[in-house]
Amino acid sequence: MNLSAVIFDLDGVIVSTDEFHYQAWKQISDQEQIYFDREINERLRGVSRMESLEIILSHSDKTYSENEKNQLAHRKNEIYCELLNNLSPNDILPGVINLLMSLIARNIKIAIGSSSKNTPFILDQIGLTTNFDAIADGNSIKKSKPDPEVFLLAAKMLGVKPEECVVIEDAKAGIDAAKAAGMKAVGVGSAAHCVDANIKLNDLTSLDLEQLLEVNEIRS
Repeated sequence: MNLSAVIFDLDGVIVSTDEFHYQAWKQISDQEQIYFDREINERLRGVSRMESLEIILSHSDKTYSENEKNQLAHRKNEIYCELLNNLSPNDILPGVINLLMSLIARNIKIAIGSSSKNTPFILDQIGLTTNFDAIADGNSIKKSKPDPEVFLLAAKMLGVKPEECVVIEDAKAGIDAAKAAGMKAVGVGSAAHCVDANIKLNDLTSLDLEQLLEVNEIRS
């Protein structure tokens, strides 16, 4: 199968805002006197804001109304967005620019497939908005990863078949979503330990176009 498109997760693949998420959720947890540590934070990778909040609130004895949950989620996002103001092109992760330029040179379409509703703002901050042919994010989906909706939407926006796409992800939920969509998957960072990832790497500095072309020739 020809490689027609590469779909990138955003956080942890293009740029890392993990620490910003952690700091924001830690402030909310401390405010509510709920125990929160980096191990719990790892469970939030790749899932939506409200689902992340539910995971955190599961460690509390208090029962929260929907209104209270919405207020907490809104406050977390305010804190997170304040931290995002510090982002710049210097925060783009190693290997990203070279890979994007190689894909563009070969006329392979590129998209973002992220559960984050802050995707447009982050891309603007790091100066990459115009590099992508399509952006599917938390503003345009109803189900977050591991549901394949965001990747299927990205493929539809690009006008390509799912089986012609390779996804680059840093979370198990994202790898699961890619496989559920019928796509090949590259696992970077923590996702390099996922058995279902077709390629496993520490970061994108060691990923080249030929590897992506070859992996999409592998039969599922």
